[in-house]
Amino acid sequence: MSSKASEFDLVISGVGGQGTILASDIIGRSAVLEGKGVRAAETHGMAQRGGSVVNHVRIGCELGSMIPLKGADCLLALEPVEALRYIEFLADDGVIIMNTESVYPVTVTTGKAPYPSVDSIVEKLKETHRVIAFNATEMAAKAGSRQAMNVVLVGAVSNFLPVKTETLLERVKEMVPPKTIDTNVKAFETGRSMVE
Repeated sequence: MSSKASEFDLVISGVGGQGTILASDIIGRSAVLEGKGVRAAETHGMAQRGGSVVNHVRIGCELGSMIPLKGADCLLALEPVEALRYIEFLADDGVIIMNTESVYPVTVTTGKAPYPSVDSIVEKLKETHRVIAFNATEMAAKAGSRQAMNVVLVGAVSNFLPVKTETLLERVKEMVPPKTIDTNVKAFETGRSMVE
């Protein structure tokens, strides 16, 4: 983890349509509201549904918005293969928090490419890093909506962020559709309890 407790570099990876950008916005805005400098960058491989999306969120950082290779304190992966795809950004002592529910790309669904087993992905990542892996999509469904999977993962990563839980929860309430607030709060708290 970073030498300064107030600094935190986070890479959030997922596929288009999973809510990667909302997750990074909740975290980034929360840090700003607590008076911390935030640098953020979004890169979309193919931003339509199913394409790879990665966000860099740098809290308390005065440098550029892109996290250098092996520079991230945490990799938050909304999809298993996306954890593998961006692992080179994670510091040796960094932690991976990942959803174990796969989203199959067209190349897999059409039989043009294989998709590795989720267990093999988790095992591979565990060879080098601390991994917190669970089915966030299922947990979101139990909270009331599969769409809240990204908020489950924000709840999980909240255990590591230099940002107050209350601040994050306020942003969640502010940034999700009003009728989904209760579901999203439940999703956040479920995710947070996966790490504590």
